Amino acid sequence: MTAPDTTKTVPTGRRRRLHPAWIVAAVAFLALVGAAGFRAAPGVLMVPLQQEFGWSTTVLSLAVSINLVLFGLTAPFAAALMERFGIRKVTAIALCLIGLGSALTVFVNQSWQILLTWGLLIGLGTGSMALVFAATIANTWFARSRGLVIGILTAGSAAGQLVFLPFIALLAQDPGWRGASLLIAAGALAVVPLVLRWLRNSPADVGVLPYGAEQESAESTTPVPAPAASAAVPVDSPNAAVRALQVLKRASKVRTFWALAAGFAICGATTNGLIGTHFIPSAHDHGMPETTAAGLLAVVGIFDIVGTIASGWLTDRFNPRVLLAVYYQFRGIGLLVLPLLLGSTVEPSMIIFVVVYGLDWVATVPPTAAICRQVFGADGSVVFGWVFAAHQLGAAVAALLAGYIRDATGHYNYAWLGAAAMCTVAAVISATIRKDAARKEPAAV
Repeated sequence: MTAPDTTKTVPTGRRRRLHPAWIVAAVAFLALVGAAGFRAAPGVLMVPLQQEFGWSTTVLSLAVSINLVLFGLTAPFAAALMERFGIRKVTAIALCLIGLGSALTVFVNQSWQILLTWGLLIGLGTGSMALVFAATIANTWFARSRGLVIGILTAGSAAGQLVFLPFIALLAQDPGWRGASLLIAAGALAVVPLVLRWLRNSPADVGVLPYGAEQESAESTTPVPAPAASAAVPVDSPNAAVRALQVLKRASKVRTFWALAAGFAICGATTNGLIGTHFIPSAHDHGMPETTAAGLLAVVGIFDIVGTIASGWLTDRFNPRVLLAVYYQFRGIGLLVLPLLLGSTVEPSMIIFVVVYGLDWVATVPPTAAICRQVFGADGSVVFGWVFAAHQLGAAVAALLAGYIRDATGHYNYAWLGAAAMCTVAAVISATIRKDAARKEPAAV
C-alpha cells in the first residue's frame, strides 16, 4: 500500500511550471544580446571615422585588435571571478564597462582615444561577457541539455548583432556614428537591472538542483554531483587570477588543449577578425552601400542563431570533434569563393554565401565547450576561457593583418584566401583530436 504513495511523491517535484535554470538562461541570453552591440559596430563605423578624422584602416584595425585581445584574455579570469564572486556581480560590472566605453567614444578626436574606448574599456567588458559566460551558465545550472543551452546562449551574441546592426548602420548615416555609439551604450546598460534582479549565481541560491538532476536524486539516495563549473574554487587558490593560471598550467600539459586552442584561434580569425571587422569595408570597396552590406551581416546573424542552436542539439548527440572538422571545412570553402561574390549589387550567390556562413558562424562553440567539459571536468569552464582567449587572439591578429593588407594592396583578396587555407588546417587539427580523450587525458591533468 505504501508503494503507490511513494511513486506519487516523485512527480510532484517535476510539476514545477518552470525550472529557475530557464529563467537564469533567459536573462543570460538578454545580457549577451546587450553586450553584443559593439560586435556589430566596428565594420559599420570604420568608414565614417575614416571620413571624419582621416585615420587609416590600420589604425582602426589596431583598436579592434586591442579590443579582441582583451576580449579573449579577460575571459578565463572572468570565469574564475564568476566562480569566486558570483555570476551576477561580474556580469553587471561587465555591462557597465561596455556602456561606459561606448558612451565615451562620442568625445574622441584623436586616434589614441579610440584605442582607449574601443580597445581597453569595451575590450574588458566584452571579455567578461564572452562565450565563457554561456559555458559557465550551462555547466552551473544544467545537468542535461548543456549543449543545447550553450547553443542558445551563444546565439545571444548573434541576436545582438541582428538587433543592433541595422540600426547602427542607419544611425551612422544620420545623425552620425556618435548616435550609433550611444545606442550601443544604451543597449548594454538597459540589461543591468534585469541581471541584478533575476540572474542567480547557482541553483543553491534558490534551493533547487540543477535542471535535469531531479530524476537522479529521486531515484537514489546518493547526492547528485554539482555541474563541473559550479565546483568550488580549490582552497589553495587565494584568488581568481591564481585559479585561472593554475588551470592554464594543468591544461597546457594536455595535447587536446592545444588542438582546441589552435582550431579556435583560426575560428576567431575567420569570424570576428575578418568577416565581422572587414566585410563591410570590403563590400564598400566593391561599390556596395554600407547599409546593404550591414543588412547582409544581419542576415548572417539570423542564420547564426539557427546554426548555433542546431549545433548545440547535434553536440548532445554526435561526436563533437567530427562536428568541428565539418564546420571548419565548410567555412573555408565559403571564404575561398567570397572574392568572386563581392560586387556593387547583391546577387543570389551572395545570399547563398551569407546563409551558409551564418549557419557556420559560431556553430563551433558547443562542440568545443563540450570537449573542454569532457576532458577537463571541474576545470572545464576556465579551460574554455583560455581556449576562447586563443579565439580572440586569432581574431585580433587577423583584424590587424587584414587592415594592413588593405592599405598595402588596395583590396582584401589575399586576406580571404589566407583565411580559407587556415580553415582547412583547423579542420585537420579537429579531426585528429583523439576519440578517447575524455577517458584518458583527465589523468594527465
